[in-house]
Amino acid sequence: MATRSWGRLTGARPLILNAIRGLGQTSRSDIAALTGLTGATVSTTVRDLIKDGFVYEVDQVEPTAGKPRRLVRLVRDARHAVGVHLDQGSLRLVLTDMVGGVVAAYADESVGSRGPAELVGLIALYAGQLIETSGLSRQSVLGIGVCSPGPMTPDADMVLSPADWRRWSPFPFAAALKSATGMPVMVDNDATACAFGEYWTNPVGVQGLATLYMGVGVGGAVIIDGEPYRGASGNSVEVGHICVDLDGPPCWCGGRGCVEVMGGPHTIVLQAQELGLLESTDQADSVSLLGQFIRVADLARAGDPQALALFHESARYIAVGALTLAGIVDPEHIALTGLGFAAAGDLYLPAIEDILRTQYMARASHTIDVWVSPHAANAPAIGAAALMLQSELLFG
Repeated sequence: MATRSWGRLTGARPLILNAIRGLGQTSRSDIAALTGLTGATVSTTVRDLIKDGFVYEVDQVEPTAGKPRRLVRLVRDARHAVGVHLDQGSLRLVLTDMVGGVVAAYADESVGSRGPAELVGLIALYAGQLIETSGLSRQSVLGIGVCSPGPMTPDADMVLSPADWRRWSPFPFAAALKSATGMPVMVDNDATACAFGEYWTNPVGVQGLATLYMGVGVGGAVIIDGEPYRGASGNSVEVGHICVDLDGPPCWCGGRGCVEVMGGPHTIVLQAQELGLLESTDQADSVSLLGQFIRVADLARAGDPQALALFHESARYIAVGALTLAGIVDPEHIALTGLGFAAAGDLYLPAIEDILRTQYMARASHTIDVWVSPHAANAPAIGAAALMLQSELLFG
């Protein structure tokens, strides 16, 4: 699966390409205003980007008092990237275009407890199949972004947690996948990937975008000026491990009373089993857990009072996590993303909106727009691909 690099963009090209991506259909003068570059630099660079197949002029012109402005857009399929989401027991891949649009997707929900070396082989196989069946040249695929639950190791090579993932930490995952595919590989936290994917696919034009992530666990991330805030070791914004009860039950992270252990999917499933809403079963993998979580959500929507009570209590804790995130970051937008919110976002959104409307300290200054991501189910993989696109195209 070897490929050659297209070469990273240099000079003003990354800045202008990113501006066009964020603005959508735009004019050269608007690009100059946004970037601070001179009109001559913008015109020359846009001409080069058109020549290289990244940008095209649309038929439409923007009417002005003077000469009409020619509008430009990205060529969506100029380049592509593969995004991979590794979670406990499941593997999801997407092949995306330049703006994060999904060209093809594949999910293997039966990887179970396979080891890292075996999964490297599966990812290489599935990525190759996605590219081949999509009819794309492998030369147009810039690389593979992989995301997984945190916390990340210091060199961001693989995860340390939870317990059944710790055997991955000594394995050189990124290097092994690069060797197996011949492509650049980068690894990041799944919540961070979700946030960046939301930013990349939804150019909302804001200074601060935050996300709450719910998969098997609960996490968060923040985008500031187009960049994920990672902290000292890539483990920032761990909303799921904010303590909301000092005397609460122990969490796998070593703390007590964390948002995740008080109101996460695993807790809802266990409580539903205790109430007889679900049959007790092995919760060793994310497929069985999230499948049961979805069943409890369906019961709640159907009006089951016990299921509704479980989600009401869970939503209170998740909402406190959102309030804490908002108080620290002061974002304009919060997106709810990940498989958990894809399945039950409507059961959490009212509680989150209510607590931000009534208890957020800066509520008199501005409101916070909250939404369930339309990409929530595939958001980690899309975000991983977007991080690869950004790395290869914009920061060479």
